[in-house]
Amino acid sequence: MVDVSDKDITNRIATAAGKVTMQPHTMQLIKEGGLKKGDVVSVARLAGIFGAKHTPQLIPLCHPLTLQNIEIQLDLDNLNCAINIKATCKVMGQTGVEMEALTAVSVAALTIYDMCKAVDRTMELTNIHLVAKSGGKSPDFNINEN
Repeated sequence: MVDVSDKDITNRIATAAGKVTMQPHTMQLIKEGGLKKGDVVSVARLAGIFGAKHTPQLIPLCHPLTLQNIEIQLDLDNLNCAINIKATCKVMGQTGVEMEALTAVSVAALTIYDMCKAVDRTMELTNIHLVAKSGGKSPDFNINEN
């Protein structure tokens, strides 16, 4: 684990994104609430929050953080038969929250897969990546500006 005791406490924000693609029939079932396991979007949102909060238990060298906020956005993309996932995590601390945001997206995507796998084994979890980060000593990062 990296020693962060000499780092300044600053406001840190990270946003990550990813996507789950699926068959049109699966997308329709999600929109209609027709899956046996329940409301996919609501459960995936909660799972993403849970994932962010439990990142240090999943990633061995990740510092435990007291997250101030976690926002999970899931958008149904009917044209591409996909659910776009975005997670933003905020902390006032000595280390960044990139891993928490990435974990939130990953766990939300895995939850979508789990809830829909009985009707669609062709789903793909794709393009999980850091979108932006700010705060701390490192320069701010925004994928749209690089």
